[in-house]
Amino acid sequence: MLLRLGFALSCVVLSRAALDAAESSFDRGRALYGVTCATCHQPQGEGLKGVIPPLAASDYLVADERRSVRIVLQGLSGPVVVNGVEYNGVMPPPVGLDDAKVADILTFVRASWGNQGGPVLPSTVAAVRAELASPDRPDRDPFEPLPPPPAGFRIREVVKLPQHGVRLATMPGVDWIYVLNNGGDLFRLEPATGNLARVLATKDYADPTRGPLDVIGMTIDSQRRLLLVANQRGSTRPRHTAEMSILRSEPLEADGVPKGVKPWFRVDYPWGVRPGNHGVSHIAEGPDGYIYVSSGSRTDGGEAGNDPVLWKGGEHALTAAIWRIDPRAEGGPRLETFASGVRNAWSFAWNDRGELFSVSNGPDEDEPEELDLIERGKHYGFPWEYGVGVKSKYPKIGTPPAGVKLEPAIRNLGPAGGGSASAPIATFDAHSSPAGMVFCGPEWPVGYQGRFIVGRFGNFIGRYHVGFDLLSVELRRNAAGVYEARTETFLAPVARPLDLLQVGRRLYILEYTRPVRAQAGRPLNPGRVLELSW
Repeated sequence: MLLRLGFALSCVVLSRAALDAAESSFDRGRALYGVTCATCHQPQGEGLKGVIPPLAASDYLVADERRSVRIVLQGLSGPVVVNGVEYNGVMPPPVGLDDAKVADILTFVRASWGNQGGPVLPSTVAAVRAELASPDRPDRDPFEPLPPPPAGFRIREVVKLPQHGVRLATMPGVDWIYVLNNGGDLFRLEPATGNLARVLATKDYADPTRGPLDVIGMTIDSQRRLLLVANQRGSTRPRHTAEMSILRSEPLEADGVPKGVKPWFRVDYPWGVRPGNHGVSHIAEGPDGYIYVSSGSRTDGGEAGNDPVLWKGGEHALTAAIWRIDPRAEGGPRLETFASGVRNAWSFAWNDRGELFSVSNGPDEDEPEELDLIERGKHYGFPWEYGVGVKSKYPKIGTPPAGVKLEPAIRNLGPAGGGSASAPIATFDAHSSPAGMVFCGPEWPVGYQGRFIVGRFGNFIGRYHVGFDLLSVELRRNAAGVYEARTETFLAPVARPLDLLQVGRRLYILEYTRPVRAQAGRPLNPGRVLELSW
């Protein structure tokens, strides 16, 4: 009632019809906020002190309406001061929001939790969007110069992207690669010319009544079928659910236009607490013909949370895991949890021995990011341990179940990625966010064959500058038969490299955005695709 009163007082200059429209926008915005923003900024807008700025009673939010619109449209990175407290993190732009939805969310948050801002109109959002798109803007967000390539390699820019890309994929015998954005649109890119064309729109396969779709996994299987991994939040009662879908197309033709994209596999579990709900992301077909999927944690560190619409059981049997799905099972695809305790593996890849390795992002605690040898039935520590026997600092996590052995991460002997021979860590600098990875097979120059190339997105919570590079990782077994990593910087600086794709003697690098370091007030405009050849 008090929120309603404050909202009405902020609109006293409006006509009755305009006030009714604004109140409708407020109601729509409240629903959209719950499924789009509340995971990070919290249900009551309180944020996370020192990590995620509050929206409740926020001087920064209400002071500049157009600035707030820009942040929703572009995201934001670098330090900001809210209510006298500095926050230095990264806010990606939400996906799937048109002008009306952006206006509704901002109308709600600017008039809630003690804020006294007036309603935001879709026409204002449209005007700001047009302003940001203008090529004549003097402060237009620049792309960085190309990084110097390693000796013997060449580098070039293939295309500047109109939307944020999250995954790359292709198949044998074609001259194009797919670029997926996390809103679910799919683009076909011809690397030779830089031609980019949308071949699949989210509306072609998504149900808009079920809320925004977060699509962050893509592959093409050996039968030439496109597979997409999608996440949605279900506002079910008494508890919200994380709804996971794998969509599959008919076999692709040479033109790369997908047909018959529809749900192939579905599963759900309770929606995660705090900003820890990572959902399902990477998907790939293994050498054994099974489909492997990374399922991230639903918490930051196994904590229970206190929101009444969220399950308080910490991690779920389907989360913080690598799934294996049998596509040939009688009666339809069948899922097994292949490995557990893998907090959030954005990527995984196999070496030439058929061994599976993943790179995983750690918690808000300052613990190293992990590179793990993933073997069936094993547990890799989360949420009880990180790296090599580092106990979680979260309260009330408890101890692992009896009989569960926690596998250590691979130690990094350096000289890059945070490791060194005298003080190895397991495995990369905290908060460096390892992302895409590829195995260097016989097509690579001799000095790189048998290594992994790992891209690091860069610090996401803003405590210090780290990442923004590609690492070369050589794995060797020590005298005890345990893998150790020798790591070198391969390419730097790179603007938040999120995915890598090798095609013959070329490596394609998907830059998510444009900054190559943490910079104050820098927006997160779409990045580009680079080609490294040899």
